[in-house]
Amino acid sequence: MLAYLPRPPTDTSRYGTFPQKPDLPAAPGAPAEDGGQKAAAAAAKRGAAMPNYPSAPRHGGSVPGEPPLPPSRGSLSAQQPRGRPSWCPPPAPPEAAARFYPLHALSVANIPNSARGRTSARSSAAPTPEGLQGRRCKLLEEDSPMAQAGRRQRQRYVTKVGKCQVNLGNIQDKKRFLSDIFTTIVDLKYRWFLFVFMMCYVVTWLVFGFIYFLDAWVRGDVWHRGDPEWQACIENVDGFVSALLLSVESQRTIGYGTRMVTANCAEGVILLIAQSIVGSMIDAMMVGCMFVKISRPKKRAQTLIFSKNCVISLRDEKLCLMFRVGDLRESHMVDAKIRAKLIKSRQTAEGEFIPLEQSELNLGYDTGEDRLFLVEPQIICHVINRHSPFWDMSAESLRREQFEIIIILEGIVEATGNHVLAAGMTCQARTSYTEDEILWGYRFEPCMSLEKGAFQVDYSRFEMTFEVQTPAASAKELQELRELEQQEHSTLSLYWDQLVQPCALPGP
Repeated sequence: MLAYLPRPPTDTSRYGTFPQKPDLPAAPGAPAEDGGQKAAAAAAKRGAAMPNYPSAPRHGGSVPGEPPLPPSRGSLSAQQPRGRPSWCPPPAPPEAAARFYPLHALSVANIPNSARGRTSARSSAAPTPEGLQGRRCKLLEEDSPMAQAGRRQRQRYVTKVGKCQVNLGNIQDKKRFLSDIFTTIVDLKYRWFLFVFMMCYVVTWLVFGFIYFLDAWVRGDVWHRGDPEWQACIENVDGFVSALLLSVESQRTIGYGTRMVTANCAEGVILLIAQSIVGSMIDAMMVGCMFVKISRPKKRAQTLIFSKNCVISLRDEKLCLMFRVGDLRESHMVDAKIRAKLIKSRQTAEGEFIPLEQSELNLGYDTGEDRLFLVEPQIICHVINRHSPFWDMSAESLRREQFEIIIILEGIVEATGNHVLAAGMTCQARTSYTEDEILWGYRFEPCMSLEKGAFQVDYSRFEMTFEVQTPAASAKELQELRELEQQEHSTLSLYWDQLVQPCALPGP
């Protein structure tokens, strides 16, 4: 559960993911920064969030003669060496290291108020430059490649192939499974299903064979075998093996003719009728379970593929979370629908911890874009708006978050000649994306082309992405900047209209 808690913040720029130099203490006698320089720095900081002019897409490698663009995410861990930076101070003693508190320490409900007050007073004190450098070094060590590799080895809620990593245990009322015995048998694994299938027949053969042998032994047919004057109830039964063969021949309607039930006893006739009815019921149930087990389109999901990574970039001047889905078969899914769930732990205002909370990601439910005609690979888009859980998330905060996005694609298997058994049955394919599998500032390369009067899909380019110019700010910050620009533009327009308004001429 704690794997989905937020990561500690890293010391990077507000709208980027590049490392900053340490804030060295100012030299004595240095002139203070005047108001004009502060205003210029604030304007430059605000302009850093705006998107740059778009450049030509770079497919895979770098363009000759030009320096390669820095990666959108993970650049800090890629550029930072494994060793301690040269400007970092030596590691603090154990007493000083014990003063670091976890991120969620202040939100635990059981901490007394006095302890909270002391902690707040300690955190509000102005840190020294040496403390800032030590904290920055610690954060850089946490963002090293080895530390990030250790964080990525956490438990997933759903694997990439769609298997749910949830084990149900300590179920007390297990008789509920017996009330729906058909679904219970169908849900068994194949080895256990075949074992139950065989045991149903073997047990009934053994039970009725034992009853046949007991009846023949009580009536004395076993001791008078071959006696022409003896009126036997069950002929040619001299032991348990011969009675077992009679049970198998009767239930499977083989009937070799040497062993049989005669009309000299009523219990033999009743026993034969009962075995025939029981055998028919077993055939109906087990053959039905076998048919449903084989015709379940679970393997159909193996030909529904998802892209390995998600990407975040601008589409129609809006930040969008996108991934790609495709179908490898020529028989298409009917009424295919796609959904997305965000799995993330959080703590409420009352102090309640909610592990693995599920929230919905809108993939076009209100506009019908979640219903797919899955003939060619399609890019599914989630617009990051005010109702999106990623509204406040920037490229910097994405590196600190821990969450998982579950993608569910379901549809009806098309009824064709090769899928008669699976006609009209629903198939579901699942995958998941963690925060480490989201690329900020990338797009998917097109994988379709027009060749010889038909559209050709190249699945070798299904996973390929290329980097594009994308602001590192969150969608909320971009919206605020757009509203600020519109307000300034309207103010300047009103001022200009009043300035150029002609003066009223005096009357005659």
